[in-house]
Amino acid sequence: MSPFPIQEMTLPVALSGTDVIGQAKTGTGKTLGFGLPLLERVVVPADVEAGRAKPEQLTDAPQALVVVPTRELCTQVTNDLLTAGKVRNVRVLAIYGGRAYEPQVEALKKGVDVIVGTPGRLLDLAGQRKLDLSHVKALVLDEADEMLDLGFLPDVEKIINFLPPKRQTMLFSATMPGAVIGLARRYMSQPTHIRATAPDDEGATVANITQHVFRAHNMDKPELVSRILQAEGRGLAMVFCRTKRTAADIAEQLERRGFASGAVHGDLGQGAREQALRAFRNGKVDVLVCTDVAARGIDVEGVTHVINYQSPEDEKTFLHRVGRTGRAGAKGTAVTLVDWDDIPRWQLINKALELDFHEPEETYSTSPHLYELLNIPAGTKGILPRAERTRAGLKAEVMEDLGETGGRGRKSAAASAVVTEERPARTRTPRQRRRTRGGAEVAAEAAVDTPVAPVAEAAPVAEEAALEPRRPRRRRTRSTSPSSASAAAALAVAAPVSPVVEAEAAPAAEEAPAKPRRTRARKAVAAVETPVAAVTEAAPVAPAAEEAPAKPRRTRARKAVAAVETPEPDFQMAPPVEPVKARRTTRPRKAVAAVAEVPVAPEPDFQMAPPVEPVKARRTTRPRKTAAVAEAPVAPVTEEAPAKPRRTRTRKAAEAPEA
Repeated sequence: MSPFPIQEMTLPVALSGTDVIGQAKTGTGKTLGFGLPLLERVVVPADVEAGRAKPEQLTDAPQALVVVPTRELCTQVTNDLLTAGKVRNVRVLAIYGGRAYEPQVEALKKGVDVIVGTPGRLLDLAGQRKLDLSHVKALVLDEADEMLDLGFLPDVEKIINFLPPKRQTMLFSATMPGAVIGLARRYMSQPTHIRATAPDDEGATVANITQHVFRAHNMDKPELVSRILQAEGRGLAMVFCRTKRTAADIAEQLERRGFASGAVHGDLGQGAREQALRAFRNGKVDVLVCTDVAARGIDVEGVTHVINYQSPEDEKTFLHRVGRTGRAGAKGTAVTLVDWDDIPRWQLINKALELDFHEPEETYSTSPHLYELLNIPAGTKGILPRAERTRAGLKAEVMEDLGETGGRGRKSAAASAVVTEERPARTRTPRQRRRTRGGAEVAAEAAVDTPVAPVAEAAPVAEEAALEPRRPRRRRTRSTSPSSASAAAALAVAAPVSPVVEAEAAPAAEEAPAKPRRTRARKAVAAVETPVAAVTEAAPVAPAAEEAPAKPRRTRARKAVAAVETPEPDFQMAPPVEPVKARRTTRPRKAVAAVAEVPVAPEPDFQMAPPVEPVKARRTTRPRKTAAVAEAPVAPVTEEAPAKPRRTRTRKAAEAPEA
């Protein structure tokens, strides 16, 4: 087995300790070109046992550092160095973002010989003094031009400041722009620039890669890609997109069409990205849709087709995309689909790389030349037949729990598992509600069990009622005020009551019903429910007091009518009072004014006019009870006053002449 040109030219110079700038095409073995000299400069216990080094040279601090731009490239370089250093048992550690800090810190404490990492996580751990870079003997910047394009130059300079001044520095990349040369002059000491190419390999791309460029419409591209993926002899395939959203969309469309596809882009978590790459390497997935994060350094054996779904930004990105196939001497096919809007960009790339596709041929999914050039069987449709769906798919690959620090993308299986725990028993005492009536607590059970005390003991009961807790504040309504109800109850208790009243009150107390539903208009409740007839026989009480009705519902128009209804002592009619003008409602008044103007003939012997039929009061939730004001001395009235009917707005002017 013969080495590649870059390895053959770089190894002698790098092993001597000289700074090297290596430039070679993608897929030509640059990783081992700097990896083997790096491993030779590391001192391990096997060297001490063989006598090649002294025990004082052993250390647990890193002795070599490799800086790479992407996480996927970091894992790949780490695996290559572990394979190359397995004989000498070299400890290699990958440090990159998206993983938990704790495993990486624990590995650093145990001891590491070579570190491969991305600039962000390396600078983070070095700033926390958990990564000691003072013993590094060799520094390698892989894909240096990509790190400059991604804006990693300030971070790389900070990392270089942590390193000792005396060291070996090597830069490797497929493209070497002027900015990389300036970086080399600043931080390298008399570097040797090596540009390796094969004798029979001319041009910017590898000769083993067959190039196809088509002008395709954006809406026909998914169908076009589906038919290209069914070409004869097609192995693993990579589809490159310019945006993350497009990559996710194309991966989903290909999966619906029957292809075993996976996606790698920046919106996915690190666990999902590594899951897709592992499934692609293991053959469970044969189509990998990705952005340019997987365009650098990814080396997967068996990639036969690379499809540029969208035109790349520049010629360097095009070279790295196409370089994923045709690696290590194998053959490959690269297909580039150029939209009408991307024609100017593609012409610049074509001119820079000196290709022969200045005017791509217009191609659709049904074009005959597409089937002929890519060796697609005739009659192929855009959906993979069920007989050819033999891949296990992405779901067959287990996703690791990396302890990701970010919240983007798919969660790991362990993180997404919902931990169900039994809810603890309720320890707080439930809220106790008290039944109250008019601010006083209702004790229906006590009223049933306790016999009624004599009238002589009524005063202490009133005092106890006065000591009841303060009634909560309530919204004011138009019904009878609570002050009048409480005054009537106190008056009824304080006045002497006849034995008949006692006899009648006892059964009433014993048969105390359950508290009815409380309403807003129900406030003035009778303190003692005494029959009117019994009170009349026991004590001479005025008839007006016997049948004192509950006050009707107050209305806005009832203000100055009470003076008209009250007769003078000598039965002289009071001077007519100007009725208050009622507010006009939507319904027109009936002929009430005409009735008011008609003079009413007085009855003989000053008899009062026959009582007007009272208007039926509006019924509330439950009928009001009559408040018994039994013991209040009231002036005698010659005749019983009828119960006042409910006043309405239309009944105002008619009552003044009748009174």
